[in-house]
Formats: sequence, structure tokens, C-alpha cells
Amino acid sequence: MNVRAIEHVGITVPDIEAATRFFVDAFGAEKLYDMLDAPLGGPEVEVGLGIAPGAVITAIRMLRLGNGPNLELFSYTGVPQSQPVVPSDLGIQHICIYVDDIDTAANRLEKAGGVLLSRPGDLPGGDAGKGNRYVYTRTPWGSTIELVTYPSAQAYERHTHLRRWRPGFTEPSDHETQVK
Repeated sequence: MNVRAIEHVGITVPDIEAATRFFVDAFGAEKLYDMLDAPLGGPEVEVGLGIAPGAVITAIRMLRLGNGPNLELFSYTGVPQSQPVVPSDLGIQHICIYVDDIDTAANRLEKAGGVLLSRPGDLPGGDAGKGNRYVYTRTPWGSTIELVTYPSAQAYERHTHLRRWRPGFTEPSDHETQVK
């Protein structure tokens, strides 16, 4: 199969500088580069991205976040924007960031201007295991981010040989499989 992984997650933000500061302060993200030299809009962009007529991309910035997918921040003008979706809405409704110490990460997110929707709690059901915890949060502009840690085996692992991605866990490459 030709699929390797999620390469980046795109997030539209109201202020690219403020959003960059949030991701740097909350998660240690690193600014890689800005993609645009000038605003990007017009009929070809509107059709190509499926955006409303008059929408103009004023900035696109790529951030590196740990060992997971990159974050691509977008800033638009020219059209009214709705509020960020919440988990009960259809479509992609949150990103999840794996952390080693969820209490420290939650505190850091709050100090950066984010909001915890609760305190970190135990993961339920198939994710359950000793020390496996999560918490849902909101960015300063209202997007939902889940923080998760699962240092122990998860309950689902008793029922299948398949495993979720986790830091330090890698599947053998096609080459490694062929060599054995």
C-alpha cells in the first residue's frame, strides 16, 4: 500500500501570529516557514479549495510538532467565518496530541491561553489501562484539541494483534518483513 501516515493537519485560525504563539507556548511547536509571499484568492483558488467566493488566504504557516504530523495554519479574509466545530458536529472535529506527562501538558496549555474542558481523566473502554489518560481542551479561538497519554497496554490489545501508533512503536517496514 502507498499510504504512510498523516503528513499535516490544516487549521484555520483568526490570527496567525497569536495561533503560532499558542502552539509554541503550549506544545513547543517550531515554525518551519511561511508559504505565501502575497495573498491568494480568486475563482481558481475558490474552486480548487471549495471555499466561498471572495475568500482570500492571507497567510499559510507550517509548524513542526514533536514526532507527529505537521500543523499547517491558515488565515483567511473576505468572507464571514463560522465558529469552530465541536465534537458533536460532522466532519473533522478535533486533533489529538500525544504527551508523556498529561498534567504538565494540560498546565502548559492553560498558561498559553487554552482552556481545559475538565481535568485529565482515565481513558475508558478499549483505551483503558494503567496510567492511560486524556483531556479535551479548547484553543484560545475555540478549536478542540485532545491531549492523550497511554503508557500502558490498552484494553483492545487483548483482542487483536493490530496496534495503534504510539511513540516508540513502529511496524516493521516492507524491507524488514521481506528480509526475515
